[in-house]
Amino acid sequence: MADSKQAIPLVGVVMGSKSDEALMQPALDMLKELGIAHEVSVMSAHRSPQKVREYALSARERGIEVIIAGAGAAAHLPGVLASWTILPIIGVPLPTSDLKGIDALLSIAQMPSGVPVASVGIDGAKNAALLAAEILGLKYDSIEKAYEEYRKKLAMG
Repeated sequence: MADSKQAIPLVGVVMGSKSDEALMQPALDMLKELGIAHEVSVMSAHRSPQKVREYALSARERGIEVIIAGAGAAAHLPGVLASWTILPIIGVPLPTSDLKGIDALLSIAQMPSGVPVASVGIDGAKNAALLAAEILGLKYDSIEKAYEEYRKKLAMG
């Protein structure tokens, strides 16, 4: 396995609006705690579709290995990202609508066959970061060890 101690971000955290930042903060905190280099971007599948396309197409060559995408309401962002890249996409349904995230959860979970998007629970940004750690831990020793330590602390209460 390789070591992940590098300045190049391995995880891209994307949100559809600056107002989603507080809801996505638990993912950023967990990535930092686990020592996983990451970048944060704000872009909308509806208001800036070209930016989303360019981000997804360039992510892999920039070193990104997993993308976490938070979105509310129709929650198209994770699916649109997945349509432009073969990197794993983890969708975070955000409770930003009158339906409190149920709409976003269903949108993310119902991706068409052939274009998968993993989904965590509503308001599950922290779990998205932990899932990213599990994926990256298959390749990077330091992430695997950090994640194992986190799980040991969790088990101790």
